[in-house]
Amino acid sequence: MAINYTWDCKTVDTKTINGNEDTVINVHWRLTGEDDANNDAEGNPQTATLYDTQELNTSDLSSFTAFADLTNEQITGWVESAMGAIKVQAKKDSLDAQINELVNPVVQTKTIGG
Repeated sequence: MAINYTWDCKTVDTKTINGNEDTVINVHWRLTGEDDANNDAEGNPQTATLYDTQELNTSDLSSFTAFADLTNEQITGWVESAMGAIKVQAKKDSLDAQINELVNPVVQTKTIGG
C-alpha cells in the first residue's frame, strides 16, 4: 500500500500586524491520503481525510509575504513547521490506518439468508 498525501492549506484567517495587512495567523488545513494500489468497488482509490486548524507564530515577520503572493505550498510548509515532524507523521499514520481499515475491514456487515 503506497499512500500519497496532499495538503490543502488555502483557507486562512488573517489580520494586520505591525502594518502588514492580511498576515496569516491561522490555517484551516485538510490532509488527504490516497492509496494508489487499492481501489474501491467503483474503481476509485481508497482515500481518507483529516482536517483541523493550525495557529501560526507571527512574532517574526521579517520575511513577510504579501497575501496575493502566497501559495498553498508555502502555507503548507508553515503548517508542517508549526506542527513539527512528529505530529505531521502522526497525522499521516492516522490516514494510513483509516485507509487500511477500508482495504482490510476488521468488522464486516453481512445479511443472513432466509
